[in-house]
Amino acid sequence: MTHLSKLNASFILIMLLVFTNGFSSAAKNSESKVDKSQRMEALVTAKWLSEHLNDPDLIVLDTTVIVKADDKGGFSLINGRASYDSGHIPYAGFADLLGSLSAKDESLQFVMPTPKEFSEAVGKLGIGNDSRVVLYSQSRPSWAARVWWMLRWAGLEQVAILDGGLKAWKAEGLPISKDSLTHPEKQFKLSLRPEMIANSGEVLDAINDRNVRIVDALSSEHYLGKFTMYARPGHIPSASNFPSSSLLDKAGQYRSIDELEMLHEGDPNTRVITYCGGGIAASSVAFTMYRLGYKDVAVYMGSLQEWVADPKNPMTVGHP
Repeated sequence: MTHLSKLNASFILIMLLVFTNGFSSAAKNSESKVDKSQRMEALVTAKWLSEHLNDPDLIVLDTTVIVKADDKGGFSLINGRASYDSGHIPYAGFADLLGSLSAKDESLQFVMPTPKEFSEAVGKLGIGNDSRVVLYSQSRPSWAARVWWMLRWAGLEQVAILDGGLKAWKAEGLPISKDSLTHPEKQFKLSLRPEMIANSGEVLDAINDRNVRIVDALSSEHYLGKFTMYARPGHIPSASNFPSSSLLDKAGQYRSIDELEMLHEGDPNTRVITYCGGGIAASSVAFTMYRLGYKDVAVYMGSLQEWVADPKNPMTVGHP
């Protein structure tokens, strides 16, 4: 090969390398932009949702459960389907926490379904492993937080709660639909995170374990035992009190991270178990701790309705 030919061959090789590297970098940058554009925060605004409502991979679900007080000081829980039918966010489906998203149990409410049952129920809602899901409620956000926690437990990465729920959506003057929607069924493959859910045995062990923190998500009056909605008053020994009601502002939206940090202090590396009455308010507190950067949080889904049913499980009243 002549000297000139060698120069030409070297030039061509260099240009090929530059072109290839340039193309690879562009592809990576393009992929990064796509990935970034598809990511969601754990908490999204009504404005954000309105701008992404037509995204093909986005599933929106109404998780409403109605709490109805009775004349004896108690309450009953009613499927929120009627409220959904009376008006919901366009393209939203309905997630039934009292039905397909709970195991059938006559003695307890909101019992966790088996992994297989949950996978099938999630698939019927149109959720696949590549879906992004936004959850909302027509009342308190704890219902949406419960489904958020369950979906994360099942392995879904991209799940968010609509801050302020349907009220915030209406406040923005955004449209309401009465059309019933069922998303095409998908197959959802579980990738369980068992550490996100605690059972009564782990809670019992945690009472005397300084490396685990137990958090009661009910009101301070209930925590102290001044009244009770369950068979025994008070709280689980060693539990601290972080009422789920303190998480929200007057508009029913989650407080800012700065406000929440002032309300709640602790080591974000500590193992935390939250509980309430049936694992609903506890899910909202757990969701908030996730937003605050806690890395090892679990919800005791059985909570007090299960705990107090066993006389061997201790309870205490008053301040710790």
